[in-house]
Amino acid sequence: MKALVIGATGSTGEFLVDQLLEDAAYTSVTIFVRRSIGKQHPKLTEQIIDFSNIDSYKDVIIGDVFFSCLGTTLKAAGSKENQTKIDFDIPATFARLARENAVPSFVLLSAYGAAAKSKVFYSQIKGKLEDKIAELDFPQYIIFKPGLLSRVGTDRLGEKIMDNLLRAANAIGLFRKFKPLATTILAKKLAIAPKVLPNGTSIIELDRIFSFG
Repeated sequence: MKALVIGATGSTGEFLVDQLLEDAAYTSVTIFVRRSIGKQHPKLTEQIIDFSNIDSYKDVIIGDVFFSCLGTTLKAAGSKENQTKIDFDIPATFARLARENAVPSFVLLSAYGAAAKSKVFYSQIKGKLEDKIAELDFPQYIIFKPGLLSRVGTDRLGEKIMDNLLRAANAIGLFRKFKPLATTILAKKLAIAPKVLPNGTSIIELDRIFSFG
C-alpha cells in the first residue's frame, strides 16, 4: 500500500511515519510538510508544499490510504480563525483532493467528544471535519477518537496536570475509560487499522482504542 500523511511533524504523526516505514505492508510513505523533517528512508518521499495553495499539488496526492494527523491548540494557533484553518480547512481540502484522485481509504485522527453541534470550539471543529469527510464517501473511512494523549516531552502544562491526575485515579481503579494514551501506541493502531478493518465507516471510540489491534 502507498500511504499519504499530513501532520507528520506532530507527536502522533511522527511516530506514525516511523510505523509505516517499518511495516512491510506499506511500500511507500509520502508526507506533506512545510519544510523537510530531515528523515532519510528508501520508502519515504517528502512533498514540501505551500499549505495555502493545496489544490496545486493535487497530482501528487495519489495512493492507497491517507492518514490525517494534523491538529493544533488554540494557544499555539493564536486565534480561532487560525485553528480552524489547521484543524478543519487543511485536512478537508486534502480529503477532497484524495477522493478526487480515487484514494480508497482515509484514516482521521479526531478526538473524544468531537461533534459538529458541540458548544466546545475544539470539539465542534473536529466534529465538523468528521462530517465533511464522511460526505466524500470514501470506500473505507476510519475515525479514531482518543481522549488525553500522553506525548513525549510535551510542553502543555494542562496536559501534564491532567495526565498525572488520570494516572493517579487509574491506579485506584477510577476513570479507567479515560486513561492517557501514549502517542507511540496510538500510532501503531493507526497504521494497523486500514489493514484489518472492513470497508465502510469505522469509528474507534475512546474505550475501544486500547483493545483495538
